[in-house]
Amino acid sequence: MILSDFDLINMIRDKRLVIKPFNKEIIRENGVDLRLDDEIALHNLNIGDNFIIDPSNEEHIKKEYIIERNKKELIIPPYQQVLLSTIEYIKMPDNLVGFVELRSTWARHGLIMPPTITDAGFEGTITLEVFNGSPYKIKLEPKLRFAHVIFEITLNRVKNSYKGSYLGQRGIHIPKIIK
Repeated sequence: MILSDFDLINMIRDKRLVIKPFNKEIIRENGVDLRLDDEIALHNLNIGDNFIIDPSNEEHIKKEYIIERNKKELIIPPYQQVLLSTIEYIKMPDNLVGFVELRSTWARHGLIMPPTITDAGFEGTITLEVFNGSPYKIKLEPKLRFAHVIFEITLNRVKNSYKGSYLGQRGIHIPKIIK
């Protein structure tokens, strides 16, 4: 069952779902809009065209991105993928799952974002993987409503709440090492 604005407001009021900072303006008909933080992770183009990333190599992972913080503008180069973060820190109960999607206005400008799932028990800001499919740079600003999360209640509480490596994250987190 997808939660309505009425359900979401009650869950937040009762502290079953925590969203910080909270602003009533982010509550939508059947979900919550998430705003951009002031940081961007760009691929490190200084490592060269011949570099082959090995996702199981910690040194490769550390070189892959350059994170820029405290930005007044977030510029996404054409045909490139970046990582962004939400301002909102979300704490999910053990019977709620979130499906995070790009707001359609941004898709109409050429941005693409794979769906992100916030598992039951997840807690943290959400790192967004965004690709600019347009032939020009796209400027975003911190605090813009950028993504939309739809919450769905599970039939039963999960036995194993999320305990992954992104639990409690704040800001952009680069990919974990794949073993």
